Amino acid sequence: MLIMKSILIRNGKIVHRGTILEADIFVKNGRFEKIAPSISIQADQEIDAAGKYIFPGIIDDQVHFREPGLTHKATIATESRAAVAGGVTSFMEMPNVNPPSVTQERLEEKYQIAARTSLANYSFFMGTTNDNYEEVMRTNPHTICGVKIFMGSSTGNMLVDNPGTLERIFANTPMLVATHCEDEATVHRLLDYYKARYGDTMTARMHPKIRPTEACYLSSSFAVQLAQKHNTRLHVLHISTQKELELFQTGIPLAQKRITAEVCVHHLHFYDRYYRSLSNQIKCNPAIKTKADRDALLPALLDDRLDVIATDHAPHTWEEKSKPFLDAPSGLPLVQHSLSLMLEFFHQGKISLEKIAEKMSHAPAIAFQIKDRGFIEEGYWADFSIVDVHARYKVTPQNVYYKCAWSPFMGKTLYGKVQSTIVSGHLAWHEGQFYETKMGERILFDR
Repeated sequence: MLIMKSILIRNGKIVHRGTILEADIFVKNGRFEKIAPSISIQADQEIDAAGKYIFPGIIDDQVHFREPGLTHKATIATESRAAVAGGVTSFMEMPNVNPPSVTQERLEEKYQIAARTSLANYSFFMGTTNDNYEEVMRTNPHTICGVKIFMGSSTGNMLVDNPGTLERIFANTPMLVATHCEDEATVHRLLDYYKARYGDTMTARMHPKIRPTEACYLSSSFAVQLAQKHNTRLHVLHISTQKELELFQTGIPLAQKRITAEVCVHHLHFYDRYYRSLSNQIKCNPAIKTKADRDALLPALLDDRLDVIATDHAPHTWEEKSKPFLDAPSGLPLVQHSLSLMLEFFHQGKISLEKIAEKMSHAPAIAFQIKDRGFIEEGYWADFSIVDVHARYKVTPQNVYYKCAWSPFMGKTLYGKVQSTIVSGHLAWHEGQFYETKMGERILFDR
């Protein structure tokens, strides 16, 4: 049996539940044993966090780590390391791998891989198709984060467009249903139009015209209607448009919401002007859209119409992304840099550290009913990071840990140096080094 080291963190500023509190933290047997202004306990390892902030571990509820079957792009091992280097201690991974995770057996295979190789804590979505309803119903709500429905096709071609299948899943699934929402008919109609008009001269600047607000709203509003009809616990992923914000409510405690929404860091950061310089690097589904769309998302996050910040981390090789627009796959790598992107907003005076911790840690834990994670509290699993929020660093090939080895932020200077990341009580990342004597834990759910 692995004997875990105890850890004492001194002099840090803990960002937690809307406050910043200076305190010491003692970690033992993987959990927060004691949190107090001053702790006089001998520990196996002691870390001085003076001048730094301690954030609850980031829980990224939407990533694509590409294993099995697409491991030339990424693996659970490589991307979980990148996550930990960025302060992400837990992830929820999507089913569009090869073969897709649409049976309980295939889903369990991914858990076995993660148990061996994931430095971060992990959970995996059960995938849906037009004809695997019975398999979906076998999903255990206590051990699986949720059911994923592609209500618009994206990487992996797992589109679910059978109305009867959608009705049955929304009516009967006893757990969270997460949806990718883009109307398929709209996307195909516009794609055919632009192909006919521009052919091989098409560029990434046409991507938001092919996947416009109309496509997103038609699909997301349909998902909301189904959820309201059946009282489904619905989580709409990667909201990218101003129009969709009218579908979500504010003024309701998150734990009481039946319909929640996620926003991703790239939709908060980029808008269509960036296609000129980054082209296919920021081609993703749903598309990055107008400045008005981008600028509407952060206020909606602050007033709680949008509940969770995630990445939709979706790496492809540089060779793949360098292909002509129509051949280049959608998706970009982000999980290592999500906290830094949010700290950019903090330094601009647009969001507080407390709100960042809420939306990246507390809210995912509440929305998914995660057991004993997402908070820096005695008895909870010890997932947290120590961050110098004022330090700046340049993104270079030497400090990018994605297997694809590139980032849309390459050469840019970002805020937020993660000194240490503790995952389930294990010091997994410290001062530029990974420590892989212990892997992350499987996430469980209080449902």
